[in-house]
Amino acid sequence: PDYLFLHRWRKDEFISAYREEVRNMLGDEPLNDESFTHIVNKRHFDRLMGLIAGSTAVLGGKGDEETLRIEPTLLDDVTPESPCMKEEIFGPILPILTWEKWEEVEQFVLSRPRPLASYLFTGSAANEERFINHLSFGGGCVNDTIIHLAVHGLPFGGVGDSGMGAYHGKAGFDTFTHYKSVLSKATWLDLPMRYHPYTKFAESLLRFFLR
Repeated sequence: PDYLFLHRWRKDEFISAYREEVRNMLGDEPLNDESFTHIVNKRHFDRLMGLIAGSTAVLGGKGDEETLRIEPTLLDDVTPESPCMKEEIFGPILPILTWEKWEEVEQFVLSRPRPLASYLFTGSAANEERFINHLSFGGGCVNDTIIHLAVHGLPFGGVGDSGMGAYHGKAGFDTFTHYKSVLSKATWLDLPMRYHPYTKFAESLLRFFLR
């Protein structure tokens, strides 16, 4: 995920819970955990550290240039103009945005390029329905992230800016198959009203057949 939208009254609670989960998974020194993955190369490591430098890290923010590891990082005081909001992140960095009214979330998401995926965490069926029906995105999850990609019965793909078409199962077959459309007409039949002279009677016949 490229950013997180939290209700502003839940932000401190989320940061505290996130910090605790990072500690449970990776201990107090994530950069020293050999099971913790690293960034693919130095160029992307530098790019990600640059995104962190442009915002306020309320958790994590450190990187190890030798191992190419970066701590799980939460960024606060983020605006739409922040560097971390200008590109896809592909790293352990999560910018936080806040909202008070759901309309703010809808307006923000709809004002930007349509995302490949969106995720909602809620216990409300009404919120879930509104999320699905009012926002445009390629696919997503409710109360989870990314796992929809692993369900082969669900078409996976973007919409608009995030890509056209989808794959997985039959959707993949349809996307990557070219359907050759051919009309074959008998030689003994032709409709004269298709040709000049165009009369009122011919127009009436065409309208009748095209109804």
